[in-house]
Amino acid sequence: MSRTNQSSVSEFLLLGLPGKPQQQQLLFVLFLSMYLATVLGNVLIILAISTDSRLLHTPMYFFLRNLSFVDLCFSSTTVPKIMHNHVVGSQAISIPGCLTQLYFLIVFAHMENFLLAVMAYDRFVAVCHPLHYTTKMTHKLCALLVAGSWVIANANSLLHTLMMAPLSFCADNRIPHFFCDVTVLKLSCSDTHLNDMVIFIVAGLVMIAPFICILISYIFIACAVLRIPSTKGKWKAFSTCGSHLAVVSLFYGTIIALYFNPSSSHSVEKDITATVLYTAVTPMMNPFIYSLRNKDLKGALRTVIFKKRFSF
Repeated sequence: MSRTNQSSVSEFLLLGLPGKPQQQQLLFVLFLSMYLATVLGNVLIILAISTDSRLLHTPMYFFLRNLSFVDLCFSSTTVPKIMHNHVVGSQAISIPGCLTQLYFLIVFAHMENFLLAVMAYDRFVAVCHPLHYTTKMTHKLCALLVAGSWVIANANSLLHTLMMAPLSFCADNRIPHFFCDVTVLKLSCSDTHLNDMVIFIVAGLVMIAPFICILISYIFIACAVLRIPSTKGKWKAFSTCGSHLAVVSLFYGTIIALYFNPSSSHSVEKDITATVLYTAVTPMMNPFIYSLRNKDLKGALRTVIFKKRFSF
């Protein structure tokens, strides 16, 4: 079937979160609270690392600052639209707006994926090759890893968005979600076989390859930790990876629950709950997870907070 730029619908309707009308007010307050906590937490992490030259030039904190920026943008891609629709009493989103949201959603989801893999490699070098850490994890390599991640994430997102732009959308324009994702392909009356194939091959590789890198890194880390004779040494080595491992578990756990469960066990409510976890809850929790047991980061955060307090 030929594809044209003509669409029989000019906008989509985001059906939003399930629930009774009286529950929507509570959900609005909940999402607003989570978003404010996400912004505050991630901005503080970025400021704390940026104002401490020692942390800024440490690879782990360099990657963490980038992760906080991605988490901030990732949450900002979806949550403000939910709150805007609630305030104005509208469920509509234009087709260009939907494609724009989809583009940035894919970019930041892939960046989260890549950065978690890069941070796993950083922890692998720190635990398995501690004597060569400074020579291996140079500032140039760290910058190249982050820049390469941005290039791949944007290229992949641009590919999917450009392939969706010429599609025609007919009759049904209801998206049973609170943001636009690749499921809008189901609403198209054009032939989407090529889109589906590209998503399966390209997006699958982009998402699975970093996850495999994380698994391999932690297999080597576990082997190295088990070879340490003292319990104190094992705990110290593990503590350097604990925060990252918690974030990885939270991020991939929700994605696996959402996309890799049998289709018979899926429901709209379960899918939306899992999506809320990795688009809103995970970006909010990451700053707290990383700062909870990190003395250097807590010290930098105290410095930033007290500086701001005294400046006022």
